[in-house]
Amino acid sequence: MNRAWVMLAVLATGCTQDVDPPWQLDHDRVIAIRATPNRINSGESAVIDALLGRAGEPPIEVDPAMVTIIEPTVLASSLMRVGFEWRVAAPSEPQLAAGRMELGIEAGEPVPLRLRMTFPNSSKVGLKIVWLGVHAENPVLNQIFVDGIDMKTATSITVAPLTDVPLGVDFDDNYVVNWLTSCGTMHDFDLAQGYLRVETEDDQSGTLGVVVRDALGGVAWQTWPITTAQ
Repeated sequence: MNRAWVMLAVLATGCTQDVDPPWQLDHDRVIAIRATPNRINSGESAVIDALLGRAGEPPIEVDPAMVTIIEPTVLASSLMRVGFEWRVAAPSEPQLAAGRMELGIEAGEPVPLRLRMTFPNSSKVGLKIVWLGVHAENPVLNQIFVDGIDMKTATSITVAPLTDVPLGVDFDDNYVVNWLTSCGTMHDFDLAQGYLRVETEDDQSGTLGVVVRDALGGVAWQTWPITTAQ
């Protein structure tokens, strides 16, 4: 991925405009965009969805309102809408070869299909690369610990105020982990092991979330309603 594309992605998601801490969920932004599976071989397809933050409201998982291909344009037929879902279908090897030619990459290399998208009821724009010609799955969140308890299957979380509440996922330094909250203050938000503390002046309820990204562009997330014990 070249530097120009990275900078474009930052601008498109509005990150340079944010004044809140990066862990703060209570503002409008594109938190993450997911392709499932993350990378696809010829004959496979991937579904695109996103996690959006919203000021004054919990984040939501959404299907894009509109998706367009930035490049390679020769693979425009790989993108389709099925009902409310946007899908990418990996084309045949001869078509992938045409995509490599347009992008100037070596024969046999995976082809980055660069997408631009908008979302319902949002002014935010998102960018995503779906890699074609190779298969990879997204990371799997097997266990997510809050204060030593696995909350993977929990529907809501209650924490004690004025207490350092440890958070943890079992991922090494090859993954990027971000803890997010609109309740309390997050500490070590970009580490696999962080902690949350809810001070008296903090919001006492909101949403807690975790997003995990791998080196192949895969992403996984989970969110919960969270409140303090009264």
